[in-house]
Amino acid sequence: MPSQDVTYFGSFIAGLLSFISPCVLPLIPSYITFITGLSFSDLQSEHPGRKVRQTAMLNSLAFILGFTLVFILLGASATYIGSFFNQHSDMIRKAGGILVVIFGIHVTGLIPINLLMGEKRIVIHRKPVGYLGAFLVGLSFAAGWTPCIGPILATILMVAATENSVYHGIVLLLFYSLGLGIPFFFSALAMHQFIVVFQRFKKYIRLFEIITGIFLISIGIIIYFNWLSRLSGFFVSALGGQ
Repeated sequence: MPSQDVTYFGSFIAGLLSFISPCVLPLIPSYITFITGLSFSDLQSEHPGRKVRQTAMLNSLAFILGFTLVFILLGASATYIGSFFNQHSDMIRKAGGILVVIFGIHVTGLIPINLLMGEKRIVIHRKPVGYLGAFLVGLSFAAGWTPCIGPILATILMVAATENSVYHGIVLLLFYSLGLGIPFFFSALAMHQFIVVFQRFKKYIRLFEIITGIFLISIGIIIYFNWLSRLSGFFVSALGGQ
């Protein structure tokens, strides 16, 4: 498995972790009712009608497209900047690794960092009509820099900055968007099932915060010691031995 495949998979997992973070998961029903214009009772119906499903599907896709576009542009920018400062790559990589470890410690909640506790986001109080409105809300969502999703996204952007081409940075953030967008899409199509699962899952949110923090700390250590190439060699050897 090439190193790119390793980082793409890790980016997808990071998207999933962002989805189940306390800043995102409990707000999913509110986001979906807002972007679709449907009532919560319509969405929560165990057997929603065809029109409800179609509205939820198309509006959620427009919303996902909105935040995916922003994340991809961020990935392209991070890679370009990373290649621009390539002559200082070793120093930047180590500094980035240390910063990601700090992010991970913060996300676990063991040592809260006040600097990362604020929110910076664009708020749209009234959604414009139609799919364009859902798309614009997606752009707004991507601009949100919450204490939970911010460190995870920042970590992926730091990994993107170490990539050799803008293309790889774009694909990296595309996988992150897929990890965040796929469960959102299915939640919009099956809100009743989402509510049932969420009621069972919410008591484990604190555990997943810790898991996410450990994930970030691990990524930070890998970045600092430049172990991605070693992981690539390990996977190539393992596959070659089969």
